[in-house]
Amino acid sequence: MARRRTATPPAIAGFTYVRPLGSGGFADVFLYEQDMPRRVAAVKVLRADAVDPEVRRSFNAEADVMARLSTHPAIVTIYQASISADGRPYLAMEYCPDTMAARYKQAPLGVAEVLDVGVRLAAALETAHRAGLLHRDIKPSNVLLNTYGAPVLADFGIAAALNATGEAEVFAMSVPWSAPEVLREEVTGTVASEVWSLGATLYTLLAGRSPFELDDRSRNTSDQLVKRIVKASYARVPVPGIPQEVDALLAAALTRDPAKRPPSMAAFADLLRNAQYRLHQPVTAFEVAAPEWAGAAPVRFADSTARGPVITTVASTSRRAARAAKRVGAEVDRDGLPVATTAPRRPVAAGLIGAGIGVAAVAVLVVLGRITGLL
Repeated sequence: MARRRTATPPAIAGFTYVRPLGSGGFADVFLYEQDMPRRVAAVKVLRADAVDPEVRRSFNAEADVMARLSTHPAIVTIYQASISADGRPYLAMEYCPDTMAARYKQAPLGVAEVLDVGVRLAAALETAHRAGLLHRDIKPSNVLLNTYGAPVLADFGIAAALNATGEAEVFAMSVPWSAPEVLREEVTGTVASEVWSLGATLYTLLAGRSPFELDDRSRNTSDQLVKRIVKASYARVPVPGIPQEVDALLAAALTRDPAKRPPSMAAFADLLRNAQYRLHQPVTAFEVAAPEWAGAAPVRFADSTARGPVITTVASTSRRAARAAKRVGAEVDRDGLPVATTAPRRPVAAGLIGAGIGVAAVAVLVVLGRITGLL
């Protein structure tokens, strides 16, 4: 199939065009430099021949989702969204020079980096789930690396609100990282299917290929992949030296039965953080939005329409996850670093107060002794 030519970059007030970055089915991405504040930005622009009511609705939904979630440190930051001079909608966002897909194709990533990436992405997805939103296209190419080398989740173009059953209302997939129930078209997306997709993504980063691909590329057609994924017979990561703890947590995420997977991204993050602790690695902080933000009603816009779900349909934690979080909390400090737990630690302020009281008591006894001696 011939590659589609990138469209002409539009004139955007306050931005100067630099060069093209890539193109997709409905949009092109260009690098611009913003005039004030001066910074580079990746600008996603809808194709002129793709601007129909349905695509525009999806694009507007993506802008709304990104605006709600992009303050999270592991979600790409949006700068603005508007209409260009020639009538094409655009989305200006943080420029990320690399992707995890490009990284793992050069060489598989190490265990420590993959666990760290996993916790960060699980926290970003847990934040989205608590807001009642699914990403629905979790895969290595949608994990970007920003200018600081930190992973950020991008492309919420097919994100969907959860309905009352906890399922998404639209349907899309990327086969190698899609859950069996999605490929069987039993559901369009759930929290459980997102846990699978994140597990499959982490497996890919470790193995250099998706979980159900074979070394013989001729046997990796979409139909063949679907058949293997639906059967979901887990195989260990084919890289020497992968710890058993890591294979076990990936196997839990890639279980065929959705009910047997970790019940939430928070629970999956607990498994990842426990593995970090057991392997004597720094424990990555699990950062999610405050509960009052996650449960807030949607902002109402000038057209009096509410965009986004009114009430979250995702439980924030399970009892199992809460117990695991409590255990990890007892073993790490506020920065996520392991600490000794053999004896309780006294607060610094209490220690200083206690020391002060002790010194004062000694001084009083000395004075009383002198007085007694004089009498």
